This record gives sequence, structure tokens and C-alpha cells, in this order.
Amino acid sequence: MSLDSPVSRRLLSDEVFHRLRDSIVRGELAPGEKVKDGELAERLGLSRTPVREALARLADIGLVEAKPGVYTRITTLNRRDVEKTLAVLRSLDQLAIETAVPVMTEQDRQGMRQANRDFERAVAANDTDAALAADDRFHAVPIAAADNPVLSRIVEQLHPQIHRILYRKFSTLLGGRNTIEHHDQLIDVCAGGDARAAAELSGQHWSELGGHINQLFETNQFTEAAPA
Repeated sequence: MSLDSPVSRRLLSDEVFHRLRDSIVRGELAPGEKVKDGELAERLGLSRTPVREALARLADIGLVEAKPGVYTRITTLNRRDVEKTLAVLRSLDQLAIETAVPVMTEQDRQGMRQANRDFERAVAANDTDAALAADDRFHAVPIAAADNPVLSRIVEQLHPQIHRILYRKFSTLLGGRNTIEHHDQLIDVCAGGDARAAAELSGQHWSELGGHINQLFETNQFTEAAPA
């Protein structure tokens, strides 16, 4: 949904948070761009209070940074921060899978298969939004099966950091057959009941993704001047 679309009065703070978060992920609010709560409130047709609350939540998950009385701006794409975020997500995903495999049902695995088919169709259509949504649904299955609310909450907080990278370089990072085939292989290993092997396979995929992202940073494909 566009940032400029009016927001209903229901659950304003959550709605504004999700709207701004998605705009940052998509690059509509660019890395380094300064933002003002008053201007954002005007665009959204709201008072400043829910916008300020949303900006504070975005700062908590690292998408916004503020220097009181000086600026509030969208955080830049920092290689060191991305590497640290990837390391945590890799560990959390491995924990989720190792915990989930012993209790995962055929319905769970079917959900993963369907999500991967949706992902495959989105890749074929070069639909970045649909691909990322399908990838999220795929990984959400073992996270839900693991039944660990703390893990789920942390993963949800960290995902937008990586989505910013994936959205900007989707075809390079997730657009090939490799991810589709990895997903299918992971489902097969989960079905075999080997929790440790499934976790190791997941870790390998995250490491490969980290390697691709490092190459993009090394070739300055995320270098940009912050807007004035």
C-alpha cells in the first residue's frame, strides 16, 4: 500500500509502523533520507503522535536513527550491521528448524511446498513483493512449529533489515533456481526427520546468501550518497 494512502483510525500506531517499514524496505524512503514527523503525518492524514510512536519502533529495529534536535533519518545500508544481522538470523533459523523437525507434520511440510511453488511463480514473474512474501511464508512454517515466542519475535524484528537488501538486489540474491532448489531440498531433509542435517543445510544457505551480499558491498553496489 502506498505511503500516501489515508490510514484508517483503527490501530493507527501499528498501521503507520507497517506502512513506514514497508516504504523503507522498498526504498521509497531511501537510506540516509531525513524524515520529519510533521511531514509524514501530513502525508498520512494523521496527527504526529502515531507517527512519532512508529518512528520510535523503527529506531528500535534499526531502520531509523535519530539525533535529538538535529535529525531523524533512515539508516544507511551498512555492511558490518548486515553481516551481524545475518549471523543472528542464521542461528535463529537453525534453532527453529532443529526444534521444529521432530514435531513437524505433513501439513507443515505441505505449507512449505506451497510457499515454494508461490516463490517459484513470483521469481518467474520477477515479482519481488510476492517472492519475498512467499519466502517469508516458507520460513515461517518451521518458526511456528518450533513454538518459541521469543524466537518468533526476534526474527520478525530482524527481517526488515535483510529485506532491504533482498528487495534492492532480488534478482541477484534470490532470483535464480538455487533458492528454489534449496527450499525443496530442505523440505526433503525435514521429511526424513534428521533435525541436525536440516539445520546444517539451512545454515549453509544463509552463509551463501551472506557471501553474495558481501560481494555486492565489495563492488559498491550499495554505495549511495545520503539525500540532503
